[in-house]
Formats: sequence, C-alpha cells, structure tokens
Amino acid sequence: MRNLDQYYRVLELEPGASLEEINQAYKDLVFIWHPDRIPEDNPRLQQKAQEKLKLLNQAREQLRSHQDGKTRLAAARARAHATARPAPAPAPAPAPPPRYRYYQPPPRPSYQPPQPAPVAPPPPAPPPQPRRSPPDLSGADLSGANLTEKDLAGRNLSNANLSNANLSDAFLHRVNFSGANLHGANLFRANLLEADLSNANLQDSNLIGSDLSGADLRGADLRGAKIGVSDRVMVKLTGAKLAGTIMPDGTIHE
Repeated sequence: MRNLDQYYRVLELEPGASLEEINQAYKDLVFIWHPDRIPEDNPRLQQKAQEKLKLLNQAREQLRSHQDGKTRLAAARARAHATARPAPAPAPAPAPPPRYRYYQPPPRPSYQPPQPAPVAPPPPAPPPQPRRSPPDLSGADLSGANLTEKDLAGRNLSNANLSNANLSDAFLHRVNFSGANLHGANLFRANLLEADLSNANLQDSNLIGSDLSGADLRGADLRGAKIGVSDRVMVKLTGAKLAGTIMPDGTIHE
C-alpha cells in the first residue's frame, strides 16, 4: 500500500482516488510534461520531461491494475454470494395421531390468497441545481499576476490588463483576449487554441512554445514578441487568422 501511495502522489492525487480521477490526472499531467512541448534546444528540460512522462505512465499502470484487481475481487464475491444456498432445514417429526376410537381428520384451514405488500412511492427527485457560469473578467486588472498552469478556458478577459503576467503552461483554450493588454506577458507553452486575440497588445511578450492554432490575431500588436530562437519559429500558428497583425519585426501581415 505504501507503493500505491507513492503512485498517487506522482499523479498529485489523494490515496483511494477513483479510476476516472486517475485517468483525468494522467491526461492533465501528460499535457503539461509531454516532451513535444519542450524546446528541442533545451536538453535538460527534455530529459526531465522524459523522466516525468515515464513516472506518470508507471503510476497510471500500477493504479489501474490495482483498481482492476479490486473490481474483479468484488465481482467474485458477488457471484459467490449469489450462488450460495442455505442448507435445507430438517423436516419436523410428524406428531403422533390422537388416540381416538374413531379418527377424525383435522379441519382444513380456509384458503386466504396472499396479499401484496404495499409499495412505498419513490422519493421526489431533487430540484435541478443551476449551473454556475465562470465569472466575467472583462476589463479586470491582473497585471503581474501569477497564473502559471491555470485553467482559464472559455473565460472572457476582453480588455483586461495582463501586462507582465505569468501565464506559462496555462490552459487558455477559446479565451476571449480581445483588446487585452498582454504587454511583456509570459505565455511560454501556453495553450491558446482558438483564442480571440484580436487587437490585443502582445508587445515584448514571450510566446515560445505556445500553441496559437486557430487563434484570431487580426489587428494584434506582436512587436518585439519572442516567437523562437535564432531563425527557428517555435510557435504553432496552424489555421491562425493574421490579417492586419503587426508581426514581431514591425511588418503588417496581409
């Protein structure tokens, strides 16, 4: 059990977590530590990511095997309980007949049909709980905030002030950064898939390793932004909208 506790700690879980929680924690950590997200020119981080991925795979396999064993044991106990039958009770000894001169059979009891047991009505279903929408952060002042590895997917941060904020490894899928101030922000390895960055200020920001696939960068200002090492671009821009974008070198993309 001590080894299992260690595997739970590798996946950042409490001991006894469910299989669904184990699989979700594994996916989240692999997304962060996958070697493909580490710059190839940083061998130290590459090696660290390889070792971390190996530990994550080992922890998931061990905990999944443990969960499967518990499931099989519970199923075997249920089958054994269902097939077990109580031993038949011994038949009562027949009572000696009364010593009458003339034997008279006992009266037969009148037949009473079995009465069905009353069925209790099912309890009323609880009222549906309203879903809480995430808070609207449009225009919020988050300058210099530490938002490393935060999940802000789908949030509205339009016109927010995020200058010099740390958003490295943050999950920013479909975030609305329209008109936001991200001057000097650290977006290293941030997931910005399909994010709205139209007319955003990204001057002097760090975009190395970030994924901007499908993002809207129309009218955004990227002057001085870090997008790679030497002549090698290290930002994913597959399907990104770049019309009118001011590129890091000051040119306007047509």
